[in-house]
Amino acid sequence: MTMQPGPRGSRRAFLAIGGLTLLSACASEGRPAAGPSPGPPAPSVPPSAPPSAPPTPPAPTRIAVQRKPLYALPASAARKGTKVVALTLDDGPDPAYTPQVLKILHKHHVTATFFVIGQTAAAHPDLLRSIVDGGHTVGTHTWSHANLRKLNAAKVRTEIQRAVDTVASITGTVPHLFRAPYGNWSRTVFKECAALGQNSIAWDVDPRDWETPGSNHIRSAVLNQVGNRSIVLTHDGGGDRSQTVQALRHVVPELKSSGYRFVGV
Repeated sequence: MTMQPGPRGSRRAFLAIGGLTLLSACASEGRPAAGPSPGPPAPSVPPSAPPSAPPTPPAPTRIAVQRKPLYALPASAARKGTKVVALTLDDGPDPAYTPQVLKILHKHHVTATFFVIGQTAAAHPDLLRSIVDGGHTVGTHTWSHANLRKLNAAKVRTEIQRAVDTVASITGTVPHLFRAPYGNWSRTVFKECAALGQNSIAWDVDPRDWETPGSNHIRSAVLNQVGNRSIVLTHDGGGDRSQTVQALRHVVPELKSSGYRFVGV
């Protein structure tokens, strides 16, 4: 604790200190200095400025966690007087079917969104590059097509992160769209997606082409369910997708002739 002397006490303390300093200077005068002679005087150094206060750190950004996946395209996707649809394909890329799908899309000058499996993309990097070169959007579908509802948070993050890293290393672009296998979303999945900067994407048109019900069934299911801003689920990998390819040969031009514009998610 610092004592606060009165005015008279302060004067006595000041005179006493000054007298001691004067006696010390007189005693040392005329006495040789101990040790080597001092060198040239050190250059004058200006007093350093008082340290400035550290900058105030920015407020932490709150991670926006989705409560449910995106089932339909946002209203902003459609210009006034137009209809839009997003064709999506899961489980690829597959060397047998993905090139056929890309050929159909190229023929009709439309784009799609491919949700790829990390392992499959790693095994077929040239196919993944072909998708990107065709102007299509790439999202991820986990590393191994795992059922995320059965995994803890750490494993969910690993499944998503490995797929994202794989696509980024092959294409040079970090994907930001994610689709959970089997449509199995959960609070944990949404939280991990948000932490990794991923948007969860579902669908509102499902022809169940993975059951291989026949190309005519797939075609009619899509055309009967589709509407403005629909997201259509199909597959270009994970099994025999010849029926899907055949159906798309009719679905794509028919949707175009009905006035739909194809967009990415």
